[in-house]
Amino acid sequence: MSEHGFHVHGPHDHELEHAAQGHGNSFTNKVAMFTAIIATVGAIFGYMGGATQAAAGLYKNDAAIKKTEASNQWNYYQAKSSKQNLMELALELAPSGKKDFYTEEIQRYKVEKSEIKTGAEKLEAQSKEFDEMSEAQMHQHHRWAQATTVLQVAIALAAIALLTRKVWVEYAMFGTGALGIAVGIMAALHI
Repeated sequence: MSEHGFHVHGPHDHELEHAAQGHGNSFTNKVAMFTAIIATVGAIFGYMGGATQAAAGLYKNDAAIKKTEASNQWNYYQAKSSKQNLMELALELAPSGKKDFYTEEIQRYKVEKSEIKTGAEKLEAQSKEFDEMSEAQMHQHHRWAQATTVLQVAIALAAIALLTRKVWVEYAMFGTGALGIAVGIMAALHI
């Protein structure tokens, strides 16, 4: 621009002004917008995949703890069974004056074993429930990971589309992005 208000544009100045005002190449703008959206969605899917993997690990840990507690209860049950067996042997060998004592002890051990067995079975059921919850979370984690991977492929196709300016690559990019979002929806719905 001159000092007197006379203005001369070079051929590239007009294109730069249009690009700065948002009137750039629509193909480039579409691909850039697609990439930004898919990258954001992919980041969310990646976070969800990590969260479900962590939850699966916690549930698996809880399952192991409950299984250990159940094992401890079964060991306690076995100890009571051994004592009951000793009382039954003692009942057979004891003089008649001690038979009532051993009979009461045998009954006491039977009651204690019944309570211990109920507790151990409850702990085993809780362990199984935590295992199932862990498996469900791992399935969901795999879906999130699949969705994230497909979205990463879509982003790679976007880069190829920008470099080659091939329309079929653009369609492949959009299709792959849609597939990745569909797999993410499946993960969110636990499918």
